[in-house]
Amino acid sequence: MLSTGNYYPGRDGRIEQLDSLATTTAECEQTLLTGTRIVKAFNNIVAHHIPNLADSAPRTALPIAGDDEQAKAVVAEPVQLLGFDTVDAGTLAESWRFEPESGAYTGIYAASAEGFAADYLADQGAPLPAERLRDVLAVSHRADVANRQF
Repeated sequence: MLSTGNYYPGRDGRIEQLDSLATTTAECEQTLLTGTRIVKAFNNIVAHHIPNLADSAPRTALPIAGDDEQAKAVVAEPVQLLGFDTVDAGTLAESWRFEPESGAYTGIYAASAEGFAADYLADQGAPLPAERLRDVLAVSHRADVANRQF
C-alpha cells in the first residue's frame, strides 16, 4: 500500500502517538492496516511539481520508506516509470525525514525558496538529484508535530 499522507492535527484531530513522536504517520497506518506492506512516497512533493519535474535533467529524486524491501522495489518501479529516481530513506520509523517541517519536505523541489514561500502554486519547481536528496535526508530534523499550527 502506498502511503502519501501527512499528519496535520488541525485537520486530522490529535493522535497522541504522533504528537509524542512515539511513531510516524506511516507506522501508525501500518498498525491500523495489519498485514499490509506500507511504503511511504509522494508525500513530500506538491502535486503540480510532479508533471513539471518528471523526466527532468538532471533527473529529480523522490524518497521512499518502508519496512519491506520487496514492497519498496514494487513502489520504486512506477515512480521511475513516471520519470523520477528514488532514494531509499529507510524504514517507516525513519519516514519522518520527509514529512512536513523536516528538511526534505516540499520546498526542496522549489525553483526559488522565496517564490515558493510567497506563492507555492506559481513555483514551477527545479530538479533535485538523488545525491542532493540523500544529503538533505541525512541532516533532516524531526518536527514537533504536537505544536504544528497548520
